[in-house]
Parts: sequence; structure tokens; C-alpha cells
Amino acid sequence: MRSSAATALSIQPMQDAEMLSVLKSSLYPGASDASIRMVISYCQAANLDPIQKPVHIVPMYDKNERAMRDVIMPGIGSYRILAARSGDYAGITEPEFGPDKTEKLGEVEITYPEWCRIKVKRRLSDAMTAEFAAVERWKENYSTASKDSLAPNAMWKRRPYAQLAKCAEAQALRKAFPEIGSQPTADEMDGKSFDEEGVVIDGATGEIKRPPPPPKPDLPDSRIDTPKKTYSVEDPERII
Repeated sequence: MRSSAATALSIQPMQDAEMLSVLKSSLYPGASDASIRMVISYCQAANLDPIQKPVHIVPMYDKNERAMRDVIMPGIGSYRILAARSGDYAGITEPEFGPDKTEKLGEVEITYPEWCRIKVKRRLSDAMTAEFAAVERWKENYSTASKDSLAPNAMWKRRPYAQLAKCAEAQALRKAFPEIGSQPTADEMDGKSFDEEGVVIDGATGEIKRPPPPPKPDLPDSRIDTPKKTYSVEDPERII
């Protein structure tokens, strides 16, 4: 009888070119090769598997360069993986939600939990287990449909409890495992503004949505600069 080891598929690590092709065609369609290489480098540095898509490619506007550039932003999954791999992760509590509140925000009536509390447990060196709690409030985290609206976007309208729980979990993981980093996750930044121009991130896809620039105003004729006249001191009526 053949052993399971003999019959099992032997999966070889992918070469860089093959990995780039897989990521570009399946997980990050439309991304540039340079940006996908950043994903690969980020995951290699953090010992993460890029096939699990632990990070997002996020186009952000660079005010100094006056151009868009791609950055890498972690997802909640990357924090979970790094905490588990530390060997000190001792579990997480079920989300505890505050009282429901029904409110009309913009043109949308929605029922949401006022807050969510999650505790992450970490084993300490003295064989004790510590709990690190995080409380996040719905009104402080929810994302609006647009910068000029109070209505929640589609994700926060459809999943008011789950979205808030992700934010609380990410905060609790950062408290319990500060070594995994302090960067907000794409889930936390869903719909948040990066600058005064209303640039927001889609937490589901990691996509940055930037509004078009406003049209340039038409200046009246009185605002148009005209050549200044210089008069002669000896003859005030003669223009120099």
C-alpha cells in the first residue's frame, strides 16, 4: 500500500514571476507590477503568505509630488496571523455590544449598537494570562456614504455589528501585541478621509476613492492684470 506521503502532491514554492502573475490576475487585478512587488516584499518581511491577501494595495495622493502613489495597508487578517504566530495568543472573547439605538442618519434609518467591547488574551512570561480590552463606539467609527452625507455607506448599513466588531478587535490586538504594528487596518479606515479633499478608502476592496477636482472658477475681467502705467515727473501727461 502506497503511503500518503508518496501519493500527496508535492507543491513547490512559486518563483517570483509566477507569484506576481498569480497575484495580479486573481487578488490584485489592475495593480501595477511595482505595487504587487511591494506586497510580496511586505509579506516576506512580516512572514505572511501573500496568497491569503493579508494586506491591501492602497493608492494615496501625495501632496508633495502631486500624484497618486500606492502604499501597503494591513487587513485585520494580518494582525490575527501575527498574533497567533507569536505563541502568546490565548484567544479572544466574543464581541460584547452595547444597547441598540435606532436613529435616522441622513435619509437612512438604521439600528446599530452604541458600542462594542472585545478582549484579546495574551500569555505572559510568568505563566499568567492578561486581557487587553478595547471599546469602540459605532458613531465614532461608521463610514458615511459620502463626505456630505450622514447616512452610513452600504457596508456599515448592511453589517453594523460585524464592522464595529472588526474595529474593536483590531484595537484590542494592537494593545495586546504592540509589536505587530500600530497602522490602522483597511477595515478601520473604510470610508475615512485622508485629507481635507475627501479622499476615502473602501474597506472591502482597499480601494481609495478620490473625488474629482472642482472646476476652476472663471475670473471676471476686473481680476485680469493690466500693465501698470509710469508717468514722467517732468511731464505728468507723458507715459514712460
